Amino acid sequence: MYRFCRMWLIKTVAAHRETVCRVLVHASSVRNAEPCIRARGWRCYSALRPSYELRRRRGESRSSAPVCSYSVSARSGECEALVYRKHGDPAQVIQLDRLALPELGVSDVHVKMLAAPVNPSDINMVQGTYAILPELPAVGGNEGVGQVLEVGSQVTSLRAGDWVIPQDAGLGTWRTEAVLNETTLTAVPNDIPLLCAASLSVNPCTAFRMLSDFESLQPGDCVIQNAANSGVGQAVVQIAATRGIHTINIVRDRPDLHQLTERLKSLGADHVITEDTLRKPEMKELFKKVPRPRLALNCVGGKSATELLRHLQKGGTMVTYGGMAKQPVTVPVSALIFKDVKLRGFWVTQWKRDHAHDREKVRAMISALCQLFRQGKLSAPASTEVPFRDYQTAVQDSMKPFVSAKQILVM
Repeated sequence: MYRFCRMWLIKTVAAHRETVCRVLVHASSVRNAEPCIRARGWRCYSALRPSYELRRRRGESRSSAPVCSYSVSARSGECEALVYRKHGDPAQVIQLDRLALPELGVSDVHVKMLAAPVNPSDINMVQGTYAILPELPAVGGNEGVGQVLEVGSQVTSLRAGDWVIPQDAGLGTWRTEAVLNETTLTAVPNDIPLLCAASLSVNPCTAFRMLSDFESLQPGDCVIQNAANSGVGQAVVQIAATRGIHTINIVRDRPDLHQLTERLKSLGADHVITEDTLRKPEMKELFKKVPRPRLALNCVGGKSATELLRHLQKGGTMVTYGGMAKQPVTVPVSALIFKDVKLRGFWVTQWKRDHAHDREKVRAMISALCQLFRQGKLSAPASTEVPFRDYQTAVQDSMKPFVSAKQILVM
């Protein structure tokens, strides 16, 4: 038995001597060797990964360890993915499956997914009610962050070790690995916390654009928003605070209202009130402390949107970016005639498609948001990390009412 094991070891080392030498040359320590081991796709990687790697990915410790600059072609050939073959109840139609990885083309990038949120738009897409629907069968997920393992020979903007996020919706991020075209990905710095990177491409971008594109807001101005505890709402609070803009934040009444109010105020919210308070005379007292808002952000619709309109100053703008109540926006004629309010809509997916050939503007937005992450002025929304194989828990919890924590799948 000893002789057999010894001969097997000699043959194995001989067969992989080139790889072993390259790892030793490029890595003088386990920390430097880790990216090389991962790039090879060895199944022993998860057992060898030290605890500091998980801390670094979560932003608790940021390592500047170098990543191998070369890429090697040794993929396992398959990945795990959350697939749905028909539209319906996500808890029923989403299944964990194994998918074959395509061959790496000259313009392709091999990505290992690190984390991916479960957003309302993801659920709507599985249900078949979203504005865009991929062909079935489809992999769920529109947002997330991955790390580049290998690049094709003609890829110029990315290299092994880079962190990347989707450029557009419908990429299918609920999977462990993917081979994607270079143009579908945007590089992000890997010195920001993992959860910030995973939730960067939808909510913070939506908040950033709405605060920037519809009204020329100045320090001291005011913004009012409903669904303030949503991912977008939390980002609006934090970005507005960095610009000296006051926020009035509307939330639904709930058992943990006090805790929610304190959490939003800790992010920089000036005022947090319930939907019921929005309709009461107390609002007059509030507007003695802050000016009437120039911008209203509506994610609910129905009566909530109508109340936002009532409190806008003359010539103000209401931007609708969601419809959680599934009720139409009703606009009083007086608001249009006597207050000359403007009604706009916003969809970050469309904005990115409209600026697909203006990558510099997209990169500038990503850079500005990442700088806020580094400065501690912007954080990921309250989140619950869920192991990838426990996806059913994440999906079900994401659909529960009054759950403020975003469910994020960690691969």
